[in-house]
Amino acid sequence: MSRNFLSLAATVCVLLCLSGCRVGPKYVVPNAPAPPAYKEAGPDAYKEVSTGLADWVPAKPIDAIPRGAWWTVFGDAGLNALEPQVEVANQTLREADANLRAARAEIKVRKADRFPTLGLDSTTAGGRFNRNQPYFNPAPAYSPNATLQYPLQLAYEVDLWGQVGRNIAAGKEEAQASFADRVNIVLSLQTELAVDYFELRTADSLQKLLNDTVAQYQDALRITSNRYNGGVAIKADVTQAETQLQDAKVEAADVAVQRAQSEHAIANLLGKAPADFSIPFSPLDVSTQPPILPTGLPSQLLERRPDIAAAERRAAEGNEAIGIAQAAYYPGIVLGGSLGYQSSTTVQSLFSPAGVVYSLGPGLAYTFFDGGRRKGVKDEAIAQFDRNAADYKQTVLNAFQQVEDELAALRVLQDEAQQQREATAAALESQRIYNNRYVGGVDTYLQVITAQNSALVNERNDVDILRRRMDATVQLVKALGGGWDRTQLPPQ
Repeated sequence: MSRNFLSLAATVCVLLCLSGCRVGPKYVVPNAPAPPAYKEAGPDAYKEVSTGLADWVPAKPIDAIPRGAWWTVFGDAGLNALEPQVEVANQTLREADANLRAARAEIKVRKADRFPTLGLDSTTAGGRFNRNQPYFNPAPAYSPNATLQYPLQLAYEVDLWGQVGRNIAAGKEEAQASFADRVNIVLSLQTELAVDYFELRTADSLQKLLNDTVAQYQDALRITSNRYNGGVAIKADVTQAETQLQDAKVEAADVAVQRAQSEHAIANLLGKAPADFSIPFSPLDVSTQPPILPTGLPSQLLERRPDIAAAERRAAEGNEAIGIAQAAYYPGIVLGGSLGYQSSTTVQSLFSPAGVVYSLGPGLAYTFFDGGRRKGVKDEAIAQFDRNAADYKQTVLNAFQQVEDELAALRVLQDEAQQQREATAAALESQRIYNNRYVGGVDTYLQVITAQNSALVNERNDVDILRRRMDATVQLVKALGGGWDRTQLPPQ
């Protein structure tokens, strides 16, 4: 018996040594060619240009987006205080956290297949034979029988073709993808908050502009009314001034809607009810310049975008599924065994040395015919891999487009901002000239009204272009990955 046991143990060792052989394709990252450089050059650092109103503030490129706290490049204390709160109570992020925990728990489930299962399978049975049973010799009138069995059951399937290993690897890759998904959600929430924040601050800037305009138009109405009372101006001048003043008041009141909605959106991102959240009035200076961000090379984008990392990890996971499907074509070897006590008389005799029983041995399982099931599973796995690979390539292309879009927007808006500032300076000067000429009795009040409207339109354009530039800069940060890179993925 000892020799037989040693032979069986040697067989088991050989099978264990053979385990880990993998079948199926070796994973290669789907080919997603990157251009050598971006098409759009992006904005240049600003130079000081005298405009008659203020000087351009020189801006210097940031050497690198800060890892994690990327929003600090804007140098805004209010934004710096709000951004860290996104990860505290946002419910969308809580959902991503739960997905990540589930993916990590799934790895533990799959790793369990590397180990044998061990359990207790106890049975206690008793019976009495019927003396009238057919086809057998008559039994005594009372013939009781009892069986007691308490064995430990052992079962282990040898991972001969790497099926278990691939399944574990697929779980790890899904966990990495879930982690990258979480990072991408955090980045999306943070950039959305930054956009809403700058929307709110530019709304405050517009509110300040319109409040100042209302005060200016009130002075104009006072002057025009005095001139009319003095017999110098006509009644039409007074009604025109009143109309212009009321129009400005309507515009000033309407800004409050945009401001309130931006504040409510920020509260939602922070997991707070709008009634419990407020941001103080804080106009953004129109001379504010957004930071100039380095884009790096397009090939670096493949390492910096969390959504690209997630798509690539799921392509790798799909490749593991092909190997798992391929392994189903090969035979499986199962090791089974049991050790325990067995007795057919009394409990006292159950635990005697004579009651010891054991069994140990390998088993071979192979499916000869399954109606095309294995082929269908493999074809499905190949199709899913092709889908994941295509999704990865499309995600890369989308990333290139987003960077190019924001670079183009920032370059054009930089030139547009300078042109608009010059147009605003000219409109304000024209307003001053026509107002003086009207007071001097040279021009009519209609020309003053026209100049005032032109000045207000240009000043509003200044604020709107600043808003668009800040938004485009935030979106460029997001398009570049927000300072994240693949080295932050959890190890496999």
